[in-house]
Amino acid sequence: MPGFWPLARKVKKFVITPSAGPHAKQSSIALRIVIRDVLGLAENAQEASKIIKGGEVLIDKKAVKNDNHPVGLMDVVQFPRIKKQFRILPSRKGLEVVEIDARQAARKLCSVKKKKMIKGGKTQLTLHDGRTIVGKENKYKPGDSLLIEVPAQKILGHFEMKEGVPAIIVAGKNSGSHGKIKKIEKRKTMMEKSSVVLDTKEGEIETLMEYILVSEIK
Repeated sequence: MPGFWPLARKVKKFVITPSAGPHAKQSSIALRIVIRDVLGLAENAQEASKIIKGGEVLIDKKAVKNDNHPVGLMDVVQFPRIKKQFRILPSRKGLEVVEIDARQAARKLCSVKKKKMIKGGKTQLTLHDGRTIVGKENKYKPGDSLLIEVPAQKILGHFEMKEGVPAIIVAGKNSGSHGKIKKIEKRKTMMEKSSVVLDTKEGEIETLMEYILVSEIK
């Protein structure tokens, strides 16, 4: 079991792994684990499976009926019948499941991972959760964050990767730390990786740019 899962160690002998989906296996938790072991909404796997297959769980406002569906960074897991919704956030211990209000559940902050031009002079953006957005706007770039409406994917806000803006570290040993970007070091060769220095309450933290999510936090 990955160390970033918010579960007690050495309690159970077997645990299911996330299936292929919007998040990589190494950075997600299976939906059934979230429902049974993290939130305690089911006493066993059979109860959790019944909840999921009964269409009682929404992820980013869409019903999911796969027990092993990967739940990852910034996803919203919603239970309309009991009027509860939770967001998956980064923390020092890995991924954390935090309760949010209904208004927050309609929005999601996503990091832009790839950008390419396609036919018709349009731009295709690939976000950190695997979704793609196609449009005519060309101002967004990899490393930026977009606040989108789910499930419509309407862009509500744009947060540029630049010095002086708030950001949060979403992976690595400093996951969950947040502050303002002090310095950006772009790679000089193909063998290097771009890095960011974040000014936090704990002091300056240098991490890979790919571990940074530009945020709304002031």
